[in-house]
Amino acid sequence: MPRPTPPGIEREVGLETYLTDEDGVGGRLKAFPEDFVVEEVPLAFPPPAAEGKYTVAALKVRNWETNRLMGELARQLGLPRESIFFAGTKDKRAITTQYVSLRAPEAQVRALALRDVEVLETRRVDRAPKIGELVGNRFIIRVRDHEGSAAPILARLEQEGGFPNYFGVQRFGVLRPVTHLVGQAILRGDLREAVRLYAGNPSLHEPDDARVAREGYEREGAAALPLYPRHLSFEREMLRHLAQHPDDFEGALLALPRNLLTMFAYAAQSLAFNRILARRMQAGLGLNDPHEGDIVFGIDADGKPDKARLHHVTPRNHARVQKLCREGRSLVSGVLYGSEVPLARGEMGALEAKVVAELGWTREDFLVQHLPEVASHGARRELLAPLGPVRLQEGEDAAGAYAELSFFLLKGSYATCMLREVMKSEAAAFA
Repeated sequence: MPRPTPPGIEREVGLETYLTDEDGVGGRLKAFPEDFVVEEVPLAFPPPAAEGKYTVAALKVRNWETNRLMGELARQLGLPRESIFFAGTKDKRAITTQYVSLRAPEAQVRALALRDVEVLETRRVDRAPKIGELVGNRFIIRVRDHEGSAAPILARLEQEGGFPNYFGVQRFGVLRPVTHLVGQAILRGDLREAVRLYAGNPSLHEPDDARVAREGYEREGAAALPLYPRHLSFEREMLRHLAQHPDDFEGALLALPRNLLTMFAYAAQSLAFNRILARRMQAGLGLNDPHEGDIVFGIDADGKPDKARLHHVTPRNHARVQKLCREGRSLVSGVLYGSEVPLARGEMGALEAKVVAELGWTREDFLVQHLPEVASHGARRELLAPLGPVRLQEGEDAAGAYAELSFFLLKGSYATCMLREVMKSEAAAFA
């Protein structure tokens, strides 16, 4: 049976195939923020310290984009944006429980009064947990307007042990997928074009006020600042800088939050990873079936991939690594290309090298000497997103029928990439 074909916007960012052959149930996500519930599962926090420098807070958040939430926390608490740390970015249209650490008094954090933000608990610690210090996330997600049962596809994913660990369309922009294009412009040293792609470059799929503002930038550059609505706050910061410092495109990019700036290069890496993953699947090599030349890593005591210890698959260890992968104790990886990360060998190495060559990259590009803040050594990422049991429950509320799926994913894996196997809807259904 031929596999369904992913929508065009997914193929543009490397999600070129599905794992499962079955037609999806269709439907849409996030009709309401309450349809997409996420709870972070953190690593063990530093021990409480009454005289600690930081307050760690568990926040329950409704309908906030992570970077904008961090900016508003900084404003309310009178802190530099750089003194607030968070473990992971989250979907905006959702109910999330997430952890942040702030260099602020505990009483001040407890007294926060932000719309749709509830402070659940706080503690003082000596060291601020940083981004990535998560085991993973628990999800409760409702799919509405679907047809049929998701059970057969879920059974197939359980049989496979998981799903393709693509970077989801959100990494690039669902309505306006440009993040990877900005990253590619930065890597080739064209900072003027990087700013234009982010601040200008209008899309027919975004709100009218945003499109009109971006059209203004294409005509008149930073002079279009008054056209920009308040919700385009990052673009406004860039244009304010350019209004005061014409042609300082490096400074305009540096006006963005640091994690957003680095996200541009990460998105370019993510595009390449998605293409490599899709081509491996198309070549029939399997997501977690190790072949000679592959690079694998084990699973640590917390159940996370131990990416600090990479192992090449050789004729000598091939049988043993196959057994470890079958038992869920090792995972096959693909490259997130950078200045130092090793490539696989054998057939997988040829796939990785070909995609990198198609993009015209060299390792030196990722030193980013013209904008070293986004330099990247690169990394390896698991090709299979492990997926344990999924609880499926059909229900109905005032808005109609839904299918509710409850499951856990390791950090860095996209719930929407599991759900795209189940739904096989247009990309806008996941926004």
